[in-house]
This record gives sequence, structure tokens and C-alpha cells, in this order.
Amino acid sequence: MPSFLLFLVFVVLGYLLGTIPTGYLISRWRGVDIRSVGSGNIGATNVLRSVGPFAALVVVVVDPLKGVLAVALPTYLGMDEWTVAATALATVVGNTFNVLLRFRGGKGVATTFGVFLVVDPAVALLAALLFAITLWTGRFVSLASVVAVCSGPLMLLARGEAPLPKMLLAFALASLILWSHRANIEQLRSGSERRIGERRPPPAGAVDPTTAPDDDPPVR
Repeated sequence: MPSFLLFLVFVVLGYLLGTIPTGYLISRWRGVDIRSVGSGNIGATNVLRSVGPFAALVVVVVDPLKGVLAVALPTYLGMDEWTVAATALATVVGNTFNVLLRFRGGKGVATTFGVFLVVDPAVALLAALLFAITLWTGRFVSLASVVAVCSGPLMLLARGEAPLPKMLLAFALASLILWSHRANIEQLRSGSERRIGERRPPPAGAVDPTTAPDDDPPVR
């Protein structure tokens, strides 16, 4: 099979693996349309807040596996670095712009971690450590995600030996993650971003039931 045709096969396969809507499927199984609750995103954070920890754990495990499987195939079949990098990018694009969900999807962080576990395990694990530290100190999932993914190209630059396809992949994924988190970044700037475990504030004018007075006077 001609190399360009193989390139297309792996890229399309990567995209299709990326479109497996883990958050949507596990939420539907629990009786919730995740697109209509919370932020409407099918990623792990909204699944955690809207469905529960077990459903979120499924997303956290399966979404990286999509990236691992998609990139492991061309890697272990000996395909060139451009094919591997393009397949990795297509997988994250499939997760974020999901054709099965009218081009809506997750924000791509977990799948990005999965593809980099194959492309460069050391960078992936260091980025995961940065994610954990940032989340622990600030409790903002969005900030931890941006810090972790944007650290990837910086680590490759610091190491000074990354092939061009891997470097371009790292910058492309960082740009995609920044774009998918653009609303979160604005909320971080305005101070309205929710921390993990923080309840959504009640709508304007709503009465807090824990502090509201009784409707009826006490019986004497």
C-alpha cells in the first residue's frame, strides 16, 4: 500500500477513535444527557459535577486509552514520525470536534495525555505531575490542564533534541487546548471560574433554602 494512503488510513482511524464519546455514553447509561447539564461539555470535569465520581473515573481512564491505542498502532508498525504525529493530532481533534455529536466534544486534555504517553512518555508523565501539583494548590481543573499541556512544548524545547514532527505536534496540541479552554481562561481572569468541588452559585434572585425564613409563622 502506498505510504500516503497508509498515512490517510492512520489519520482517519485516529480521528474515529477520538470520536468515541466516553462522557456522553457513560452519562446516558446513568440517565443523563451530559450535553444539557452543567457546562454542556462531555469531559470528565462536567461528568464529575453532573453525574458523579464513578462516571468521571470511566472518562478519565477511557479517554487517554483512545489516544494510546490510536498512536500505538502506527508507532509499533514502524510508520514514520510525521504519520505518528498526524495520527495523534487527528485523535485529539476527533475528541474535541466530534462528528457524532455535531462537532461538539471534550476539551482534549485526557486524550492528549494518552497520545503523548506513546509519543514521549517522559513528557507525558512530567506534565501529569504538573497537572496534579497545580490542581492541588489551586483546585482549578482548567488552569491545571492548561499548565500541563502547555508545558509539553516547553519541555521539548528545553531538552533540545525533539524531532520536528513531535515539536509541531506539541505546539499544535497546546494551541488546541488553549482554544478549547478559552472560556475558562476568561473566567479565571474575571474570578468567576469554579474550583473543583465548589458548588455552582444560585441564580440571581434565588433564595438559599438553608437560610430562607419559614413561609409560615411558628405555631404558639
